[in-house]
Amino acid sequence: MTAESTFIEMMRVMARDPAARGLMDDAAAIELGNETLILTHDMMAEDVHWLPKADPADVAWKLVSANLSDLAAKGARPLGVLLGFMLGDSDWDRRFADGLERVLTHYAVPLLGGDTVSNRGDKRAVGLTAIGAATHRPVPARSGARAGDVLYVTGTLGDALAGFELAEADLEGVDALSAAYHRPMARLSDGQALAPFVAAMMDVSDGLLIDAERMAAASKVEIRIDIDAIPLSAAYRTMRGDSIDSRLQAASWGDDYQLLFSAPADAALPVAATAVGSVVEGSGLALFEANAPIPLPPSLGYQHH
Repeated sequence: MTAESTFIEMMRVMARDPAARGLMDDAAAIELGNETLILTHDMMAEDVHWLPKADPADVAWKLVSANLSDLAAKGARPLGVLLGFMLGDSDWDRRFADGLERVLTHYAVPLLGGDTVSNRGDKRAVGLTAIGAATHRPVPARSGARAGDVLYVTGTLGDALAGFELAEADLEGVDALSAAYHRPMARLSDGQALAPFVAAMMDVSDGLLIDAERMAAASKVEIRIDIDAIPLSAAYRTMRGDSIDSRLQAASWGDDYQLLFSAPADAALPVAATAVGSVVEGSGLALFEANAPIPLPPSLGYQHH
């Protein structure tokens, strides 16, 4: 077990309220009469989630989008956010504030409050709590996948990986790839449209493979993914090729913030999505290429060690 999973297991003992969903989901869901409040919190740290040379405005954008992506996976409408901010260099702080105002304006989401703390080290960390209201009940969960479902993903995968490689090497590249890494978009409207149709739904934040494995564990099923079906953008294929290895890397890299969901085979989906696999009786994750099983890669996605 990783340090992250070990700590979550300790927290799971305390998270007895049904709203916590056993800490197996993207967010908490609090029932308030005829409404359901959705709460999520994500942290980001320098040298873990962003490069030290990153534009602080981009850090603010990604922080907000990552949290709103969790709301999207619940089909929720954002109500506001609370910021946890580590103070430091005044220019960095100002750039972050400028980026925060821009991203909140883009999503039309209000800042409701938060807290600040002094930075006594050489690395920064920031956190955000996003609050939303469910637009459909029951609220989608990771645990709803059932044998016979088809597994889908919105958009394309791997663009954030390509954008990260461009940023790390200080290279000019395709704008769409850089934007996918620096300024990802939460699929809020897609999540709200899909909520009535899905069996299970979550966002792809740590990588398609590891997130699909988490869905399989929460739903107590086996999920089979067809590596040939992984949707790649033309820009990604131009930069990194279309080999099996390239597809595996696209499927095991985080920061895509697409929606991963299962739905009955006869579901008429209201948004564009790519069928990438199936749900069957069993447990765990299995990969296939040209209908033949292939080994899982050593790493399925990003994990905190």
